[in-house]
Amino acid sequence: MALIVQKYGGTSVGNPERIKNVARRVARASAAGDQIVVVVSAMSGETNRLIGLAKEIQATPDARELDVVVSTGEQVTIGLLCMALIEQGVKARSYTGAQVRILTDSSFTKARILKIDEDRMRKDLDEGHVIVVAGFQGVDDLGNITTLGRGGSDTTGVALAAALHADECQIYTDVDGVYTTDPRIVPEARKLDRITFEEMLEMASLGSKILQIRSVEFAGKYKVRLRVLSSFEEGGEGTLITFEEDIKMEQPIISGIAFNRDEAKLTVLGVPDRPGIAYQILGPIADANIDVDMIIQNVSHDGLTDFSFTVNRNEYDRTVKILEDVKTHAAAREIRGDRSMAKVSVVGVGMRSHVGIASKMFRTLAEEGINIQMISTSEIKISVAIDEKYLELAVRVLHKAFGLDQVGG
Repeated sequence: MALIVQKYGGTSVGNPERIKNVARRVARASAAGDQIVVVVSAMSGETNRLIGLAKEIQATPDARELDVVVSTGEQVTIGLLCMALIEQGVKARSYTGAQVRILTDSSFTKARILKIDEDRMRKDLDEGHVIVVAGFQGVDDLGNITTLGRGGSDTTGVALAAALHADECQIYTDVDGVYTTDPRIVPEARKLDRITFEEMLEMASLGSKILQIRSVEFAGKYKVRLRVLSSFEEGGEGTLITFEEDIKMEQPIISGIAFNRDEAKLTVLGVPDRPGIAYQILGPIADANIDVDMIIQNVSHDGLTDFSFTVNRNEYDRTVKILEDVKTHAAAREIRGDRSMAKVSVVGVGMRSHVGIASKMFRTLAEEGINIQMISTSEIKISVAIDEKYLELAVRVLHKAFGLDQVGG
């Protein structure tokens, strides 16, 4: 008998028929003798509807009030799923995040999990119940409802699996696993049987939207076996996310091509090349809670240098306003920006033991006339910033150049 945590996203429970399909899947797993804990998101579109209603009632609800409102969507889903399970003859019991006591800090709308009290769930599991838990939500030490931010239900599922020492956490979504890249851009993209946590973390941070990065970090930290499966297809093994040492066969050099369309580049021209100038530019941006990605500082000429970096495109206007103030204090000559950037990355743990990956990537892009504007690297990834109009071409040619369209490539 295994203990399995299954998480179903908003599209998986998007209407009554899909909820019944989830109930049938859970019932089969329970009948096979496994103990099952199910984590569900709000029905797709329900959260936005509830936020809209909240804003109609109060023009600017604060973060705490929004947490209470949006958590209602998950509570609706757990009730409907329990009803569907009972109709299937399955004993089921539902819990909100507060009832489980998923204890979080008080950072409303983006809380972090501190502790989970699993005693009540263990008792119910031992009595033969399927446990259905509302994802995305918790409670702080004052009893206030909190929510975990974007992708929070994934994090809830992994956290429960860690607390219960589950044999596996299964993330059911609208795709049947993790692919070498987006099949909508490269039809030859292959589903990966396995991928390491390190690779998945890089791909999630670089734009892959299969899993939310916090959930992968949590799973890696607590050694939770994580598997991505399709909620719309029967059978299949999906993609197992595990540790490098657990993969017996030699890893391919490159496991995937990740990309992000939503990049913008800012350049501060003619700043004095002196100690502390990078902090003087980036400090106010960090204070505004804006994430900076790639960073380049050019070689100094006549005591002046140029400083470039990228941010998410949605943060472009805010960043420009901040830099206008920085320009005066830093004695910069000019601020330039480009909204139409994209980032393309090759990812693979095989880079540790193979040379020439960067040169192959750069040569492949050069042969297609694609200019690289910025570069960043880590031990298992190389990222480049390019003009957005070349994004799909870059993904296709890199996918082919590294043999990812071939089995075993």
